Amino acid sequence: MMNARSAIAILSVFFLSTFAKAQVTVHKMINVGYTYQNQSFGEVGGKLLFLKNDDVIYRLGASALMGSVHSQFAIMPKVSADVLLNFEKNVDFYHSYYFLIGAEGTNKYIAPKVGVTLFGILDLTGGYAFPIGNSGINGKELKGVNVNFTLNIPTVFIHDMFK
Repeated sequence: MMNARSAIAILSVFFLSTFAKAQVTVHKMINVGYTYQNQSFGEVGGKLLFLKNDDVIYRLGASALMGSVHSQFAIMPKVSADVLLNFEKNVDFYHSYYFLIGAEGTNKYIAPKVGVTLFGILDLTGGYAFPIGNSGINGKELKGVNVNFTLNIPTVFIHDMFK
């Protein structure tokens, strides 16, 4: 079975080879959200959005999942990689929605996911988590259906708000 390091290495090579071909702008975002993975978790972290044009957008993120498992507070680190796709042409107000494919991984599971995002800011995704080894959290195994609801706030917006 593929471990987390191998998955991260493969995703990194894919993204870096894509960026080597063209001029890419990078935007920073703060994300907050909700994740259900056999248990409810709150999520706080950051993402980098890589943009060449607005048809295909790449995002890499790192965050912390926090929740109560069997009445004990637990925190898990999480990394994610997403590709946002919208090939609709002649759109006046940029692209309002994107289809999203990606993967996320923690020290307990790896989960491929699909979903939609509104302006790249509000994400709704679902997937299936595969446990890494037989590791659980506080005696609870984290596998099966995975649902995420995330708000991505561009740091430029935060900076402009406090000017």
